[in-house]
Amino acid sequence: MSGLSFGAPLMLLGLLALPVIWWLLKLTPPRPQMEVFPPLRILARVARVEETPAKSPWWLTLLRLLLAALVILALAAPVLNPREGLLSGTGPVALMVDNGWASGADWPARRDAAEQVIRDAGDAERPVALAFTAEGPTDDATPVEASVALERLGAAIARPIPTDRPAAATRLATALGGTELGSLAFLSDGLDGNGTPEVTTTLAGLGAGQAILYRPSIAPLVGLTQADNSTEALVVQAVRPQGVAGDANFTVRVVDGQSREIGTASLDFTGDAVTAEARFTVPVELRNDIARLEVVGPATAASVRLVDDSFRRRRVGLISGEGADVAQPLLSPLYYITRALEPFADLARADSADLSSAIPALVARRPSVIVMADIGVIPAPAETALRDFVDKGGFLVRFAGPRLAASTGDDPLVPVRLRSGERQLGGAMSWSEPQKISPVPPTSPLAGIAIGDEVTVTRQILAEPSVDLADRTWVSLADGTPLVTAQTVGAGTIVLFHVTAEATWSNLPISGAFVDMLRRIVTLSRSTGPAATEEGAAGSAQSLPPYRVMDAEGRLAAPGAEAEPLLLTAGTSAIVTRRNPPGLYGTEAGYTALNLLPEDATLAPLPELDLGTPVAARGYGSEASVDMMPLLFAAALVLFALDVLAMLWLNGVLTRLGRRGFGGRAAALPVLAMVGLGLAFSAVGTNGAMAQDAPAAEAAPSASSTADDAARAEAAIAATETTHLAYVETGESETDEISRQGLDGLSQFIAAKTALEPGSAVGVNIAADELAFYPILYWPIDAGAPMPTTAAISRVDAYMKQGGTVLFDVQDDPISSLTSTAVSPGQRRLRDILADLDIPPLEPVPTDHVLTKSFYIMRDFPGRHTGSPLWVEALVRDPNAETRPASAGDGVSSIMITSNDFARAWAVDDSGLFRFPTDASDPTQREYAYRSGVNIVMYVLTGNYKADQVHVPALLERLGQ
Repeated sequence: MSGLSFGAPLMLLGLLALPVIWWLLKLTPPRPQMEVFPPLRILARVARVEETPAKSPWWLTLLRLLLAALVILALAAPVLNPREGLLSGTGPVALMVDNGWASGADWPARRDAAEQVIRDAGDAERPVALAFTAEGPTDDATPVEASVALERLGAAIARPIPTDRPAAATRLATALGGTELGSLAFLSDGLDGNGTPEVTTTLAGLGAGQAILYRPSIAPLVGLTQADNSTEALVVQAVRPQGVAGDANFTVRVVDGQSREIGTASLDFTGDAVTAEARFTVPVELRNDIARLEVVGPATAASVRLVDDSFRRRRVGLISGEGADVAQPLLSPLYYITRALEPFADLARADSADLSSAIPALVARRPSVIVMADIGVIPAPAETALRDFVDKGGFLVRFAGPRLAASTGDDPLVPVRLRSGERQLGGAMSWSEPQKISPVPPTSPLAGIAIGDEVTVTRQILAEPSVDLADRTWVSLADGTPLVTAQTVGAGTIVLFHVTAEATWSNLPISGAFVDMLRRIVTLSRSTGPAATEEGAAGSAQSLPPYRVMDAEGRLAAPGAEAEPLLLTAGTSAIVTRRNPPGLYGTEAGYTALNLLPEDATLAPLPELDLGTPVAARGYGSEASVDMMPLLFAAALVLFALDVLAMLWLNGVLTRLGRRGFGGRAAALPVLAMVGLGLAFSAVGTNGAMAQDAPAAEAAPSASSTADDAARAEAAIAATETTHLAYVETGESETDEISRQGLDGLSQFIAAKTALEPGSAVGVNIAADELAFYPILYWPIDAGAPMPTTAAISRVDAYMKQGGTVLFDVQDDPISSLTSTAVSPGQRRLRDILADLDIPPLEPVPTDHVLTKSFYIMRDFPGRHTGSPLWVEALVRDPNAETRPASAGDGVSSIMITSNDFARAWAVDDSGLFRFPTDASDPTQREYAYRSGVNIVMYVLTGNYKADQVHVPALLERLGQ
């Protein structure tokens, strides 16, 4: 039943003055009207009897009486449906107010309830002790006057953190210091928390004569506990308070960083269930744009879940040791890896074949995983970058291959020690058969992935037996040999597949299990690779500054002074505290999301509390009392405005303004002037900024840089106009001159015997010149020449992988073996150079190799000497094939090694005479040396087309044979 009360009832006596006000208004005539001097109108009024109004119009009098009455009523502070006094007894009043995350949705109602209790205490002149459960030790609960308590209440806000009721109850007990308590009011959020028995004991010990418990409805509360961005769908887990029965339907929406809605899904709780999930069918590409998930309805910090980089698709860096000749789709080591990861990961390829620069550049892009397919020798700068990448949490996945099998020495970037060479299973020359793969053990990170019996392995790299080999094995073959091994290094992991990434060693890459393995490994990794900082090293805590923090209603804002950096330690989970509220920690370049509820969170209702006295239960907002003072003052203000307009109309002011058009053009002049000034200042600021930015943007190139660019352009044009044979400048003038004369002599022989007309020989500086212009580099190995730098050798390695061929010619003892311990100085220098090159296994040119028939039919390749074979890349022989295949792609070996001294056999002076004699006096040796050079050049330029036997029957038919 509604009622009306007045805070200042004596002010109602002012209503008795209304008759006096009416009498004064009636006897006060309005102001005489002013007329313009029209002589005719004055003469027309002369004959009239002059009349002066004796009273104001009745409607104006009524308006002013209502205005006076409204002001008097407003000053009396009327309240519609006033609340009854809540407090009883005497003595201090204690208030414990929950202002944790669950208060975000109804904080205004809770603050109003607390304000009512404090005002009642103030009316009774009782001190108030006020404590908030989500504040720190600085929250002083000392009893104060009601006015001071109201100021503290007005400054209080809801916090997006759990409550700490035991600490708040302890502060109340300490502040009261044994004083007999008159009334205790607990304004709760309706949820149970830690230490409820302790809180009950502490509050009961205050000995309050009256206890009031405010308990809201907890049915609308919903918290998001997990968001799983799996390959199949985006699944969101949610929890509601226990004891809430019945079906309940909510809507979860996902938004991006600009608060644009990406999608919605239904969240349905059925029966007595306290957990539910929402499943989104948003495409994977759009899921990467998701910044937050939120429940539509009452907003709290629990109903919002922020996502960070770990939620988004991973970035995977791809590097291959393949040469340009095997870059055909189905033969490329990265083809199956790309097809497996492309649907759900962002792939980043190395931008250069120079590993010393490509790998650090790829690490700088902060991938989660780096995949290396058949890379044996890793340059020092690349190895340092990869070590740092793994130590800080990155995943390095390596695949075996001929290059890794041929590498010697201990490789720190493999999880186990490897045996040199490779193991071959099956074939005519082997007693063994291709091995199947054992089921993945349940302790393996790849557990649960089914591998069919049709998946077999024919070749693999073996691991050296060790004590911890079984612990590092994720997947093994049926005979127990490891197939996938891994090791934790720092905060990251190194994983090795002991087979190739394409189907030459195993058919695993063309199976579905391969896709599942790669996706599982990528899922285990971090979303973005470790930052390029010194922080976050393995085993140490990483400090992340607050970037954006959440308030109790789930809104992100700039962090305040109370927010502190978040310390993350490997193996531990961060928790929400007052110093670390939920939000984003890090920087704009990368951050970590700290959410309120963990995955196993539960919400329980507040139990019944025994406070040592009967507890009166109340709810928030149950009494709809309305303060009428603001409404009455607003109505009085409206009447006052009407009175002003009426007086202007009666005095003719509005009529004259309308006749003169003052409200039109004249009123627009100030506005137009302000707009013009604003545009002028804007134009001045823009022109000034452009004047300052233009010189920085348009920097004139220097004359020296222009000349260098022109010289490089001319050299590039000259190198591409015709084919040139190139040699490596060693720094020894005599050696370089012999190389030039030798390649010039070979070029002349090629021009005379073939359709190719090479240009003059070109010397190149491998540390500075562009090598891609030349199909082959002749490199004479001289022990007395300076050793090339690591960067220069890395450039040569990139040249070889991009399709170039390097012919190493050692100018001393014949090379009968590449693994012999007794070596000459020149051979030692060659081994030092090859140690920094990522090369596959080598073998002497077999009798069925393309080199033996690329132009001339040849069995060996003599030069000035005849004692050394010509070493090339070892070709992979199919054990079941009758003939030896040339190779995949063009099949050109990227490296050739000899010690037959080709340059001196080819060298001619300016008059065309041979400069150096051959070992044999027979002139045919020099002829065969030239033929060797022709076959090498033709092989480099044309590839393995001579090994293609597909068209032989058609060719023989055309020839009539």
